[in-house]
Amino acid sequence: MQPTNQLHLGNYLGALKNWVALQNQGDAECIYCVVDLHAITQPYERDNLAQATREVAAAYIAAGIDTDKSILFAQSSVPGHSQLMWLLATMAQIGKLDRMTQFKDKAGKNAEKAGLGLYSYPVLMAADILLYNATHVPVGEDQKQHLELTRDLAATFNARYATDHFIQPEPYIMGAAARVMSLRDGTSKMSKSAESDMTRINLTDDADLIAKKIKKAKTDPEPVPANEGEFEGRAEAKNLMVLYSELSGESLDDIFTQYGGKNFGDFKKGLIDVSVAHLEPITQKMNKLMDNPDRIDEILSKGTDKCQTIAAPMIEKTMNIMGFGKY
Repeated sequence: MQPTNQLHLGNYLGALKNWVALQNQGDAECIYCVVDLHAITQPYERDNLAQATREVAAAYIAAGIDTDKSILFAQSSVPGHSQLMWLLATMAQIGKLDRMTQFKDKAGKNAEKAGLGLYSYPVLMAADILLYNATHVPVGEDQKQHLELTRDLAATFNARYATDHFIQPEPYIMGAAARVMSLRDGTSKMSKSAESDMTRINLTDDADLIAKKIKKAKTDPEPVPANEGEFEGRAEAKNLMVLYSELSGESLDDIFTQYGGKNFGDFKKGLIDVSVAHLEPITQKMNKLMDNPDRIDEILSKGTDKCQTIAAPMIEKTMNIMGFGKY
């Protein structure tokens, strides 16, 4: 995750919650990165970058990442990411980069004024993955295209230098991640960049603020839906009921039985209760960590050391294959 603005409920339910589950599946070693190099591809607050990086790291830990079992680090602390990105850039085809839909989305109408960093973002992402010989990468729909480019670059390198140096990583699909929408517009994703803070529940929000935001969340004049068929044309109602299900662990059918046909005032009281019960422990742990930034830095430093033992030999071998000497 990028250290830009505050992490919110959409980040947690859509990705982080699933990432936490990965470390308890099988014997694979999980590597979790705060991608601060990616964060500077668009305008950002220089004075806030380090603190925002700590906040994302704190969110990872508070949500359940076990740094004794997994690696957690900041991307910029391992030079190999930038080094490998350049080496891969020499074989990244312009035509394929031109087809990256995320660049088009982020650059908007000013694509010609966008920086090279934003354009080459997928190559850095490929380096993030290939640097550690990752076998599997958890991806959502918006990242599948970037993973395909990663696989293409690995294949191109191996073919060009007649080697099996890079593994072609596989997408790791964990099932449908929760698609969390804005509290004020059920047709738009919950976003860190939305102008109004009332559109999202931040992981740093306390119980009172969570309650206030849910009470003011947009609904409609109709009663609470009693089945999925009644979601039709009611994006805000669907969003709130999906949130209830994700945070409580109850099925939608159970929630239909409990609240279907009632008014949204009753439903929102229940949603506030399950939201606070689920999120308050995470928020409290985050705040405790953020009160001790030296501890976060210590954890990230330990992760950096572990990553360096993987990344440094990988860079050395890659450059050796490409013909560089040790001068």
